[in-house]
Amino acid sequence: MPLRSSRTITARLKPCSRNSRSARSGTKRALAEQICNELKVHATIEEEIFYPSLSGKIEDDTLNEAYVEHDGAKLLINDIMASGDDEMLDAKVKVLSEEIKHHVKEEEARQEGMFARAREAGVDLTALRDQLMMRKQELMKVAKSEGLPPAEMRVLQT
Repeated sequence: MPLRSSRTITARLKPCSRNSRSARSGTKRALAEQICNELKVHATIEEEIFYPSLSGKIEDDTLNEAYVEHDGAKLLINDIMASGDDEMLDAKVKVLSEEIKHHVKEEEARQEGMFARAREAGVDLTALRDQLMMRKQELMKVAKSEGLPPAEMRVLQT
């Protein structure tokens, strides 16, 4: 499910947002870019598969907020990916990490989160997981072979 990969990505953002010698060696930038690509894939599969499967089954406000949260993260992701050697990298990664943690917390909330509401609405989460995993594998192959384009905004105007 998207949940597990969100937690993993969030955990991997932590060392990226700390001051360390790896920042001088470029390791931090490479890790930040790898994580940004994983977040682009994650957002894409949620927006292509997960959120549409919930349309009409959970509150529109909940879905709308998720799309806005994704676009906020995508703005930072695109900026991190395009910025090269940026003295603001640590700050950007830290804010991105905080945004992702907030988003995951809302999706996971036991009674009010998207997953809980999806279960209540009778969504087949196992079948959905399988679709998400297949699409994720496709996108990760693209990321490795030719790279992913900048993340596209769905609702925010840039």
